[in-house]
Amino acid sequence: MAEYDSVSKDLIQTYPKDFIRLTLEQDDVEVLDILGTEQNTVDTRHTDSLIRVHIAGKEALIHHEFQTTDDPSMPLRMAGYMIRAIEQHGLPIHSSVIYLRRSAGRRDPGYYIQDFLGRRVLIEYTVIRLSEIEGQDIIDGGPSGLFPFAPLMKRPDKIDSETWLRHCVDAANALPVDESIKVDILGKLMILGGLEYDPILINRILLQEGLMDAIMRESSFAQYIKQQGIEQGIEQGREQGIEEGREEGREQGGRQRAIEDILDVLEIRFDLSEAHPLSTRIAAIDDLQHLKQLHRAAIQVPNLEAFERVLDA
Repeated sequence: MAEYDSVSKDLIQTYPKDFIRLTLEQDDVEVLDILGTEQNTVDTRHTDSLIRVHIAGKEALIHHEFQTTDDPSMPLRMAGYMIRAIEQHGLPIHSSVIYLRRSAGRRDPGYYIQDFLGRRVLIEYTVIRLSEIEGQDIIDGGPSGLFPFAPLMKRPDKIDSETWLRHCVDAANALPVDESIKVDILGKLMILGGLEYDPILINRILLQEGLMDAIMRESSFAQYIKQQGIEQGIEQGREQGIEEGREEGREQGGRQRAIEDILDVLEIRFDLSEAHPLSTRIAAIDDLQHLKQLHRAAIQVPNLEAFERVLDA
């Protein structure tokens, strides 16, 4: 999930006020500085975004974390980030976690609480699920750092997912901005859209709209396309090469979906976190047939230890 994390962080650093408006629902905030995200602990930790602002007559910190999957330890993680930031900078803080994937974040309570020996610790933060935000409102608002996230947001009634994705691409292409900014927004929209849509569908839409050549000139997006296994269909020509590239992309897309299906089952059944070593091992598997077998095992095994034995076999 590194590419989604990287794109999200880049957008919030480029358009900090758009994300502050999303989380605080107010405009009278002056951005003073984008702070370094390293927090010095025994094990060095990094927040996703830490912004120093002037709000309500005083300086404060605005903190954002991006999540693609559920993590049962999220309340404790957020509490740790917040306390360390307060200690490091000596400023009050407002924190939010933004869940990118449609299925994630439903069980995040938005607080960490400890009640022990008559002493209570309560640390609260805001939970934002992109799938609950009206995507059309973001599109109607014009150019912003939130625009590339629109495909992950709630679509209008009676519009299917493919039509909505096409609408988001068309709206991005129609933005009244410099061509370099437009290409950047389209490229980031394409990458983030991969959280919910088949990369082959995204590729097909961009080809049909005549946008792929411009995006391919951006090296970071070209690398992403290569990683998704659809580059060959672009390079070999629009007639004979596209189908071959699509087949390769389908295989890669199928592998990615199979990995996500396994991780979703293990997360739901056994609270497997994204940071767990098993998640990393599963994500590194190339054999689609093996992944399908592991998916069945994830559904059937009685516990995580039994699944690990299947993985080791």
